[in-house]
Amino acid sequence: MSLSQSAPVLPDLRQTQIVEWLTTLSSNPTLPATLRPASADASFRRYFRVDVPAGGTLIVMDAPPPQEDVRPFIEIGALFGGIGLSVPAVLAQDVERGFLLLSDLGNTTYLQQLTSEGSSIESAHKLYMDAIDALVLLQTKSQPDVLPEYDRAFLLRELQIFPEWYLGKHLKATLSDQQSADLNKVFDAILANNLAQPQVFIHRDYHSRNLMVLAEGNPGVLDFQGALYGPISYDIVSLLRDVYIQRDEAQVLDWMIRYWERAKRAGLPVAPDIDSFYRDFEYMGLQRHLKILGLFARLYHRDGKDAYLNDIPVVMDYVRKTALRYRELIPLVRMLDKLEDKTVQVGYTF
Repeated sequence: MSLSQSAPVLPDLRQTQIVEWLTTLSSNPTLPATLRPASADASFRRYFRVDVPAGGTLIVMDAPPPQEDVRPFIEIGALFGGIGLSVPAVLAQDVERGFLLLSDLGNTTYLQQLTSEGSSIESAHKLYMDAIDALVLLQTKSQPDVLPEYDRAFLLRELQIFPEWYLGKHLKATLSDQQSADLNKVFDAILANNLAQPQVFIHRDYHSRNLMVLAEGNPGVLDFQGALYGPISYDIVSLLRDVYIQRDEAQVLDWMIRYWERAKRAGLPVAPDIDSFYRDFEYMGLQRHLKILGLFARLYHRDGKDAYLNDIPVVMDYVRKTALRYRELIPLVRMLDKLEDKTVQVGYTF
């Protein structure tokens, strides 16, 4: 989700219900007639912006049951806000109907700022370091048994989205027994690395579309309702190997090292040497990117959302480059090359 301006749409039943709900909120008065779209995301959630009489704006989340549940957003928002992250305040709620009135963190996402004409490496560096500092803060406050665990079953379910939706539905491929066995071995290698990593609180979508540029308390953090307790490298790879904006690899390595140094100074249990942490970073990124290939294919083939197809080449570039660097992951690239009629170029480093 990102709270950017979008084209107006005709009112629907839920939008009408939102306007009626806003008229009942005497403790948080708004101007319901000013309700207009702020954004939508890959789920069933939508966001609207509404003016307030005293000036300024607020955000309305529309999360229709039974597809969506606002309670995790409320609970995790309170958790993350208590830690010190800049998250939207919940000003009013109708849990049964899936409506929330939230404070407005503005219009400018990291993605918009980073891709604007005036963006420079210096301004980008400041944004990324702010995001890294906020991430280290979140991780240092982690405790077990607070958020659900990102365990093997959960990770494997996500990986299986790749063969089902990207290979099966998108490429229309049927894997041979050997290809299935090879893919399962790659999955086992990924899971072995990721499950061996120390666990912390993870946002799970900590990237440029969910971080807002703020004058104070930067960044604003959105879309955290799926947070879990899982591998420590997950959020930093989400940030630095972002599927919506691809940075120069040398710059990614620089920011990754700066994160690792800050994490170590903060007492976080990252790998003791940078080479080991880089491997953790790569394997976690591969898990995430394989899942995303499946998710983007599913959004298109099941939900009719074709915009995400434009991001698949960047995600596939991450997948191929990472897999080519490790011997045990090479079968994944060979399989993709055969299914996509490409020639493999082996260049592994381990």
